[in-house]
Amino acid sequence: MVIAIDGPAGSGKSTIAKLLAENLTKKSAQDYTYINSGKLYRAITLGCLRADICPVDSEKVIEFAKNIDISYKKDVVFLNGEDVSGLLHTDEIDRHSSPLSAIVPVRHIVNDFIQKFSKDQNIVVEGRDMTTVVFPNAEHRFYLDACADARARRRFDQGVSNLSLKEIKDAIIKRDEIDKNKTEGSLKIGEGVQYLDTSDLTIIQVYDKLIKEID
Repeated sequence: MVIAIDGPAGSGKSTIAKLLAENLTKKSAQDYTYINSGKLYRAITLGCLRADICPVDSEKVIEFAKNIDISYKKDVVFLNGEDVSGLLHTDEIDRHSSPLSAIVPVRHIVNDFIQKFSKDQNIVVEGRDMTTVVFPNAEHRFYLDACADARARRRFDQGVSNLSLKEIKDAIIKRDEIDKNKTEGSLKIGEGVQYLDTSDLTIIQVYDKLIKEID
């Protein structure tokens, strides 16, 4: 089974997808793997920065992405054999990962990886184009949304950024524009995808709504 979740930054996708994978594994006695597609783009961004490659230099980024070794085990991302999961949510990575993810061949590389990884597995995957491009025929497809103020507040409360609340909100709005205007894999609500505004909902309330649909 594939459960695909899309939506903008801060809408609750990561938390919900991980919770669904954990609880479905417990309930069904089958393994459900959680995949955060954004972490793959972030890992490529980290690798580029380490290699002194500008994340918007398409030619060099594409060549780099083709030749690195990225693997995913449960919620851990490995870059050339190194666990880099704890290095992917810095302000610098935030700033560069969105424009890097707009490079179409890089999207193909990441999407191919996810599709191959999902073969013969139960997965809960989240990102920007999981429901529209990567898994348009997934058994369950959801789009989580929230207003910019709510999303900025959530990111600010996580305490992983050195930016002010206003700066986080401005960055989120800028990222939304990039994500919605990508040449391929843009952020949008696909036909038949279930939409849910999470602005005024708790994580448990969102989870309850999704698991009801899945059950």
